[in-house]
Order: sequence, then C-alpha cells, then structure tokens
Amino acid sequence: MVIGLLGGSFDPAHAGHAHITREALKRFGLDQVWWLVSPGNPLKAAGPAPLADRMAQAGRVMQHPRVRITDLEARIGTRFTAATLKGLQARYPGVRFVWLMGADNLAQFHRWDRWDWIMAHVPIGVLARPGSGVRGRMSRAAERFRGSQVTGSAAQMLGRRSAPAWCFVDVPMVDLSSSAIRARGEWRKGGR
Repeated sequence: MVIGLLGGSFDPAHAGHAHITREALKRFGLDQVWWLVSPGNPLKAAGPAPLADRMAQAGRVMQHPRVRITDLEARIGTRFTAATLKGLQARYPGVRFVWLMGADNLAQFHRWDRWDWIMAHVPIGVLARPGSGVRGRMSRAAERFRGSQVTGSAAQMLGRRSAPAWCFVDVPMVDLSSSAIRARGEWRKGGR
C-alpha cells in the first residue's frame, strides 16, 4: 500500500487542501492520503486553534473514501516531520509512504528539522502552489537533490521508488490559504 501524507496545522482546512489531496491521489498513484493535523507548527510563533476544532473542520472539508483525517502526531507525541515519519515507518512496516507538500513548502524546506533525512528516506510529491513554482524548483532542497527528481510523466510510480526520489507536478491551482482565511476573520481560535 502506498499512502500519501499531507501534514500541516490545517488552521483552518479549506477547499485548497482538498483539491491538492485529490490531485495527489491521481498524480502520484496513491492508495490513500492521510491528513496529519499537527498539534502545532514548530516554524510558527503563534499556536493554532484547538486540535479538536481543526480536526472537525478538516472532516467537513475533506470527505473522500481514500482520505483519512488523523491526529497521529498528537497520539504518537511528535511535532517534527522527521520524527513523525520514523514513528509511522516503525508502526506500519509494510506501508510505503510519500510525503506531500506544496511548492511553497519546498521553497523553505531547508528550514525544517532534519529535512535532508526526510528527502533521503521518503519519496516526496510536490504540488504547484500559486506564486511558488519557481521558488520551489530553485530551492536549496531541490538543488541538493536534483539528481533524485522524477519526471512528471513518471509521477504515478513515485511511491514505489526508493528514496531519495521527489517529483514536482503542475496542477490546476486554487488560490486559497489558511493565513488569508484567518486574516479575513473567517476562522477564529476556539472554533467558528
């Protein structure tokens, strides 16, 4: 089984998250996608809305038979992606995981804890995001692992490749962001 992992604070989850999830299922040949609704983002100073509120919103936004909304990071006690991936690989030894991210995250991936370990141990599917394609493709991580890039035409087999392997796919874009939703006051800490 090949499972895509889409991590984030989902503060709040929105139609853009659902869109890239459906695209990832199609483009990367995934059997399932698990949303990893994190307890908090270590790169952000302010904490997110309560986990229960974010999980409920994610469940309203993403309803698909091959997608699971999870709080696995809270349950296994991890906050950093590398530790989460190690924990999931130990718990599910027969599963092949693919880390999913937007091009905006690839652009600053080198700031993540043990980012190079992640690239070396888990295939990564990168989906285009408005305004981030060039920055993602020219990022430190992309440059360092350029020799491990899989072409878009081979994206369907990404999860069956040994890491390091990563693939950037252009997808129809939805210009939504959790930050913009919060800034407009459409999502408040403590629920709606």
